[in-house]
Amino acid sequence: MKYSNKMFRFIPFLLTVCLVLTAAGCSEAKKPDDVPTWGDLKYTKTVPLQYADQFKIYQYEGGYSFIDMNNSDRMLVIPEGGSVPDGLDSDIIVIHQPLNKIYLAATSAMALFEGLDAMDSISWVGSKYWYTEKAAKALEDGLFTYAGKYNAPDYEMLIGGGCQLAVESTMILHNPEVKEKLIELGIRTIVERSSYEEHPLGRTEWIKVYGALLGKEAEAETLFNAEVDKIKALESLEPTGKTVAFFYVNTSGNVVTYKSEGYVPAMIRIAGAEYLPRDLGLEDSSKLSTINMNMEQFYDSVKDADIFIYNCSIASQLHTLNDFLALSPVLEDCRAVRENNVWCTTDSMFQQTDRMGTIIGEMNKIFTGEADSQKLQYIFKLE
Repeated sequence: MKYSNKMFRFIPFLLTVCLVLTAAGCSEAKKPDDVPTWGDLKYTKTVPLQYADQFKIYQYEGGYSFIDMNNSDRMLVIPEGGSVPDGLDSDIIVIHQPLNKIYLAATSAMALFEGLDAMDSISWVGSKYWYTEKAAKALEDGLFTYAGKYNAPDYEMLIGGGCQLAVESTMILHNPEVKEKLIELGIRTIVERSSYEEHPLGRTEWIKVYGALLGKEAEAETLFNAEVDKIKALESLEPTGKTVAFFYVNTSGNVVTYKSEGYVPAMIRIAGAEYLPRDLGLEDSSKLSTINMNMEQFYDSVKDADIFIYNCSIASQLHTLNDFLALSPVLEDCRAVRENNVWCTTDSMFQQTDRMGTIIGEMNKIFTGEADSQKLQYIFKLE
């Protein structure tokens, strides 16, 4: 049989089609060796993470998700109408959707619920003081109820209301008996670890945890990617050459500032400046991100800093430069004060976990001098 040249040229195309069809028939996700499965659950994918390293999320057919928080709690999220798989480990917390009776004691997570438009899933909170507009109004309007601080919850209120999940911050680790009591009373309790993330966007990426819990994975991905895009827009910019100190003064008159490798110094570096004091706390292996210094030590470390940012999201709110100078007379001799470059955060800044990219963008405007003619949302100048 004779074959034309056209037919020979057609053979590679046929081979390619066959290979594609063969691959299509093997499209089921290959399960990595470290992915847990139970019963009939069929693994589909591991949620990709860009910055966070304190959790992992595995997804399975039918809307099941397994959330593994490093060295902490593990949760299996069961979709509405789904059943608990056989052979589930006894220490795994089973979360049934829909989830609409949450006690939120971890204040930093509120903004992530806001971003997901999921505040109606919260019934009780662990603080009377909210600095985000939506949270403050929700408490005022009775959308959710104050049920006591993280270390002194109203157990009776939570049990009587049918609390499905208590979300605690790592502060609860100082009062482990509270978590034990909640669990003893049948209230599922988790300790979220976003404060252990070293990269600021790692904290924002925790929105994927709440997206998985609430069945809002797509919304979580969209919101997170929007903040990532704001950071990527800064990557091509040249460093500003500015030095910045970020701190507050506690009631004892000591300065509380951040370790040089903490997430706030990371925000400052991403925004194009150098953090002062340099090399602070590098030998401290604790999970605390802050360090206390006496005023004299602090002054010696930051007196030549170009810019001061005072942290009013922790300390009492300042309004004027005179308020700032009243903290200590030595501050008046600092370069940032002499050159009128003292800024202050709003009290809501660190409750805005979902806006880390936005906050870093505002820092960049301060460091480049663009902010002098603009009104920022989370940082303002002391005059």
